[in-house]
Amino acid sequence: MPLKIAMIGHKRVPSRAGGIEVVVGELASRMVAMGNDVTIYNRRDDFVSEAEGGGAADGDFTWKGVHVRSTPTINKAGLAAVSSSFTATLSAIIHRPDVIHYHAEGPCVPLVLAHLLGIRTVATIHGLDWQRAKWGKFASAYIKLGERIAVRFADEVIVLSRNTQDYFRETYGRETRFITNGTERMPRFNAEEIKQRWGLTRGSYLLYLSRIVPEKGLHYLIDAYKGINTYKKLVIAGGTLDSPEYAEKIKEMVKGDDRIIMTGFVTGRALQELYSNALLYVLPSDVEGMPLSLLEAMSYGLACVTSDIPECAEVLDGNGVTFPRGDVGALRQVLQELVMDPLRIYDLGRSASRHVGIHYNWDSVTVRTLAVYEEALT
Repeated sequence: MPLKIAMIGHKRVPSRAGGIEVVVGELASRMVAMGNDVTIYNRRDDFVSEAEGGGAADGDFTWKGVHVRSTPTINKAGLAAVSSSFTATLSAIIHRPDVIHYHAEGPCVPLVLAHLLGIRTVATIHGLDWQRAKWGKFASAYIKLGERIAVRFADEVIVLSRNTQDYFRETYGRETRFITNGTERMPRFNAEEIKQRWGLTRGSYLLYLSRIVPEKGLHYLIDAYKGINTYKKLVIAGGTLDSPEYAEKIKEMVKGDDRIIMTGFVTGRALQELYSNALLYVLPSDVEGMPLSLLEAMSYGLACVTSDIPECAEVLDGNGVTFPRGDVGALRQVLQELVMDPLRIYDLGRSASRHVGIHYNWDSVTVRTLAVYEEALT
């Protein structure tokens, strides 16, 4: 039976402002294609600029059959997510969906309102967000409150990694549903736009493609890269909106090294070309939920290097290389060995592409998520 579904917690869809925006867009559009009625609530007047992936305009509209509503937002750092999740919840309650699906911990705080009014709720925990370095004491406490509310009041809780599933079981005694994110196996694109803009050719660079925030560990990568013997460049592609002070630190670290290229936020054809033509993809994170950029890199057949945190190691599942989190020396050694071994890079890329093609499929993720909704309703 078709369901009436609301989704809350993202910034704007369609956009690539972050992993949550990609997840909401993929799930919502596929659920509509399967015959369901889906409404998603975008932030209004979001301070995320189009250059940083803001993408969608304000106002109510339809996208791929999905009803997109803009919800009132206080556009100040720290208040945008709080205000938009409350106003979106109130709007959703008025329209009485079968299920409201909350994404991320902080937006789960108003979930209790929907629960008290008899609407079924599902929460996806994209990561333990209170651990992220960018949040202050108050913000971390608020996010932790959202976590506790999801544990107590959500009809079902979805997690993206086994490590997070263990955390909820051991900390709260709460059983959760493990459903990964998805991706699609991608074709390779020739280096045309990136050659014109940054002088990049196939196999000529290592790629970091993620937000420039402290928990992503970019500073480890820059230190490690500066110590290896290679003519390969390092490309840093990502937005700097979330942590401007950290972004300035990174700019100081790369100053004077013409081998390091900072592209800023990238989307469209340039993004496809960056994935398609990199020698390696590197993600040295301290904290992750389930990194979509890693899944995408694997789908393009890239050899991937990540920190050994469970959220990354689970995705690789032996089809990539890990190093101890925060260990610059170990990362430097891994990178040096790989840039000197093109045959190993080729083998790692092939196994990565094959692995995500089998285990990470958006259609399968959508069907499993709909099954969780059905469980919540019964």
